Amino acid sequence: MSLVVVATALPFRAGTVPFSAVADNWPIVLNLLAGSLIGAWFGAGWATKLRSETLYKVIAIMLVAIAIVLVFGHDATAGQPMLTGVSQLIAGVFAGFIIGIVASLLGVAGGELLIPTLVLLFGADIKLGGSLSLAISLPTMLVGFTRYSRDRSFSVISRNKAFLLIMAAGSIVGTFVGGLLLGIVPNAVLLPALAIILLISAVKVWRH
Repeated sequence: MSLVVVATALPFRAGTVPFSAVADNWPIVLNLLAGSLIGAWFGAGWATKLRSETLYKVIAIMLVAIAIVLVFGHDATAGQPMLTGVSQLIAGVFAGFIIGIVASLLGVAGGELLIPTLVLLFGADIKLGGSLSLAISLPTMLVGFTRYSRDRSFSVISRNKAFLLIMAAGSIVGTFVGGLLLGIVPNAVLLPALAIILLISAVKVWRH
């Protein structure tokens, strides 16, 4: 489902955040991909073997921490990257690796972690950060998808085809509407909205 959302959301957002803006930031995309692709492969492998209770609680705490930092730290770092040069490069690879692991373990696109990383670490505008996160998530999800396909648990898709098709149709409509709203909703609303989503995600993951 995450793969469907990511694949359709990026072109639907192009009216507000054109592909050229995403292409202009290719060093950031490659920096995070250098870690996320490896993380996604290992994460998908571990997901088929590990107990998840402790992992979910750790991720829930991390989501809350990111929400707090995003809200209170954004004004101080708005438009300015936290790190530069080699330090930023190393931090980007490390962050990408963690995001790739989390995305594969939870079966999500990882935007909850990618967007705050892009905003705080690289000083990206939140709307641009959303599109950049999709450009990073798509290959990351494909790697995780490929790794999952090697395990028998992947047969869950064939057992739930009708559900998958219904959810996919709804997701495509949702990404289309979201793309239209992107040009209307101001950044001042998006930032706290993202923080709220992070907190709700944290509660749901903790209770999983």
